[in-house]
Amino acid sequence: MSDLLHQFWDNFRHNLFKPLLLFFFMGFSVPILGVQFEFPYVIYQGLTIYLLIAIGWHGGEELAKLDPHVLGHALGFMAIGFLANFIIGCIAYALLRNTTRLRRIDAATISGYYGSDSAGTFVTCVGVLSAANMAFAAYMPVMLAVMEIPGCLVALALVSRLRQKGMDRLGNMPDEPGYDPHAVALTQAPGHGHDQHARDVELEKEMALEKLEHHGDNNGNGEQLAGHAPPSLFSAELLHEVFLNPGLFLLFGGIIIGFVSQLQGSKVTHDDDQLFLNLFQGILCLFLLEMGMTASRRLRDLKSAGWRFVAFGLLAPNLFATFGICVAHGYSMATGHPLEVGTYVL
Repeated sequence: MSDLLHQFWDNFRHNLFKPLLLFFFMGFSVPILGVQFEFPYVIYQGLTIYLLIAIGWHGGEELAKLDPHVLGHALGFMAIGFLANFIIGCIAYALLRNTTRLRRIDAATISGYYGSDSAGTFVTCVGVLSAANMAFAAYMPVMLAVMEIPGCLVALALVSRLRQKGMDRLGNMPDEPGYDPHAVALTQAPGHGHDQHARDVELEKEMALEKLEHHGDNNGNGEQLAGHAPPSLFSAELLHEVFLNPGLFLLFGGIIIGFVSQLQGSKVTHDDDQLFLNLFQGILCLFLLEMGMTASRRLRDLKSAGWRFVAFGLLAPNLFATFGICVAHGYSMATGHPLEVGTYVL
């Protein structure tokens, strides 16, 4: 037992000061110290595009090297992962509704977040595993893409249900404070002083919400026309948003390109590997610098979130990760295919 604790402490101490996390810590300190530094949002978008394509590219290359029987096991594992994330999304909504005072629309949004996965967390974890020389299954980037979808479906189903029960354009239900059936959806983000990046991010969120709201008919002043039902969960627009959103498109596109390229041989992929593999760690460090700045700026939200929601945010990831590991191990035992430790971690 003492050896296990010593190994845990040694791994924790060394991983805590990897370059990846040190860049995150540096970014986290920028707002706290009042450093007048803004990470250009266009560059941040470029980093995100690069990381998604690079993950897909590497995953596609590795998929092309798999034996057919391993590929069949991977497809089954993806189906199990899809179902597990769907269940997690539903559990998250039930916990939020029963333990916090969040609006139902907010609980639905957060449950979609937990029922999905995070490319940012994934690439950070891949960086840590690579630095620690820990192996993981080659098809995990494809798992990332597949397991992104369940949370979106859970959130859309919940939002569609709330609309049918009379939710207003600002996301308030009839029994919630601030309900206004004649409310107009926000189209501009609230001001954040000199923080142009925060304004840009908030504006993009509002534009995305506005786009989602306009899937239904409206009469020009924000009110839904009488007699018109809310948009269906399985409408073409919403399904397009789920399955062809930019993140999934770039990820799947990188997987397909990497797969097809690797089938033609290593000579075809050699030059591209210099960009998508060799530069990955350095680009990820810059990405984590921005992530640290964003996380630090959002600290003020803890005051309005409430301690129960903060507790949920601290406990839920660990509980759901444990659930995911148990499901993965159960699938491994049932199929007789052992999984690498890195695969459990991802």
